Amino acid sequence: MERAVNGPEGPKQARNTDARGAVGKALEVLTALSRPGGPHRLADLAKQCELPKPTAHRMLQTMAEAGFAVGAGSGQYDVGPRLLGLSAAVLSGSHATRFTRPVLAELQRRTGHTVHYAVRHDDHAVYVEKVEPEQAYRMNSHVGGEVPLHCTGVGRAMLARLPEAEVAAILAGPLAARTPRTLTDPAKIRRELAKLDKQGYLVDDEQNEPHVRCVAAPVLDGLGQVAGAISVSGLTFTLSLENTKVLGPLVAEAANRVSASLVDGAPAMRLVTGGG
Repeated sequence: MERAVNGPEGPKQARNTDARGAVGKALEVLTALSRPGGPHRLADLAKQCELPKPTAHRMLQTMAEAGFAVGAGSGQYDVGPRLLGLSAAVLSGSHATRFTRPVLAELQRRTGHTVHYAVRHDDHAVYVEKVEPEQAYRMNSHVGGEVPLHCTGVGRAMLARLPEAEVAAILAGPLAARTPRTLTDPAKIRRELAKLDKQGYLVDDEQNEPHVRCVAAPVLDGLGQVAGAISVSGLTFTLSLENTKVLGPLVAEAANRVSASLVDGAPAMRLVTGGG
């Protein structure tokens, strides 16, 4: 039975009860385990998932026996070979990503910058492809990483093509400020989203990460629904605002090519849950 608890924002469901179910809890642990920076300490994983340490430990032991986790010593765990194998199989076997990958590679060659493909998961974007140039620096982004919709290039590109009810729900917040330049006023964000109709692309000017600028465009499926977004990202000293006017049409063209492949029958990769 679910137990309601009172917090600063009023009644809510206790996350550490059985209401989530064993499968839900295990998936949260697996997700935390898959985040960058591993191996991860048992105590940190338990805290992130709001679970007692003994419960988290039992789950990790079960995952280790099945090959989805491995003990790394000193109370630490890392992703196991079966999880890595499943991830590789999904990314290499998806029709959508098989078509997307060469488009992204060509866009990277044409622009000289890092290129991403992301899909939506609730109010976040999840990177599922990344193509980097040969250069001294690397973007902090990584495949599997999540970033907010409201302050990123790929996120806003998808947000701009969502149904109004979903846009309103996401902009109702809370909207975290990731940098001093992040827009958190829904009205101002909507004005940015409206630029997609005129330009065909959107620009993230240091709103998600300092000194990083992005140009992004949405990918739509055969029904005209959001399937994902493509972006070109670079440091501000290599990707000027003037350059975004040149790169924007190239990004939009790449997004349209992927959209055309989905219209022709390729299934779109989606992680959308919760209807908002």
